[in-house]
Amino acid sequence: MAEHERSSLSIRAVAWPEIGPGDDLAMLLAETAALVVGDVVVVTSKVVSKAEGRIEKGSRAAVVDRESVRIVARRGESVIGETRHGLVMAAAGVDASNAPEGTVVLLPVDPDRSARRLRDRLHQQAGVNVAVLVTDTVGRAWRNGQIDLAIGCAGMDPWHELRGTLDTHGKPLTVTAPATVDEVASAADLVKGKTSGCPVAVVSGLGHLVHPAGQHGPGAAALIRDSALDMFGLGTREAAVAAALREDAVALAHFPPSTEMTDEPFVGLVSGLAGVRVISRPRVETAGIDARNRGGWHVEVGVRDGAGVTEQRHAGALVERAKVLAVAYRLEVIDDAVTSGSDHGWETVHGFSAVSP
Repeated sequence: MAEHERSSLSIRAVAWPEIGPGDDLAMLLAETAALVVGDVVVVTSKVVSKAEGRIEKGSRAAVVDRESVRIVARRGESVIGETRHGLVMAAAGVDASNAPEGTVVLLPVDPDRSARRLRDRLHQQAGVNVAVLVTDTVGRAWRNGQIDLAIGCAGMDPWHELRGTLDTHGKPLTVTAPATVDEVASAADLVKGKTSGCPVAVVSGLGHLVHPAGQHGPGAAALIRDSALDMFGLGTREAAVAAALREDAVALAHFPPSTEMTDEPFVGLVSGLAGVRVISRPRVETAGIDARNRGGWHVEVGVRDGAGVTEQRHAGALVERAKVLAVAYRLEVIDDAVTSGSDHGWETVHGFSAVSP
């Protein structure tokens, strides 16, 4: 999209009545939204889910566990789960707000398909070619607060590729690819809100991004990062260990393969006390001692001679963290032993090897 193609945007909210199973969202949009060709219709996923009958009675916690293919993090009753769609969301997208008491609302089975169906029906019923986004609210790692993003998309590309173009100083852009549909979703939420009774917003001024009727684009699923490229796929240490111990194949697909020893899992494990040290190094094979010849890493945690209780406790905590990392990387802990004896002023308190199973 060239700079001269940019135009001013207008965003308006659309009020709706309570939505229930079987309601015709396309007809409701045609009657309430005053759509014109080139508009982008932004619909909250909850009303799509309600219309599709994705409402259940029962314990929210039980539904969250069922809807999660992988628990990324858990703290008390709070759960961050990966859904079958590949989305990583609080409570796996299961929501009890704006729902009858004792019920929860699940995400649409296929948000991209929901967006395509709604777009096609709008074209058939109202004769307008628009793009449709299905959105949901998410938190962000390392940031307080929530924003809306697109979990379903039809009629526009999910991102705008700028890699290979030049910036204003003539330098090539190498990683810039704005997630256009997420930006539109967040902007639309500024007028929709959460308690206004306006689950729909119409964004005008982006007609140059809307595809011809019948051409839907790759959908919002294309924005989900492949697990092999995900630098944060392990989630918390607790979640990584839990998945490894139960041999969860889906979850383990996100973990670095244990056969690749080029990246040391313990490189970030450092001591915060001067009297405690962590040493990790490639494990040297010795013929006749380890016939399995599995390579791996050797880890030692030590304290200075004469160290106090604080240092000893800190060393013990580091040992446990190192073992957790080993399990998370699908490595087996062997040669696990406590030793004593001075090594240039250091007393090794614990050492183990982590090898491929």
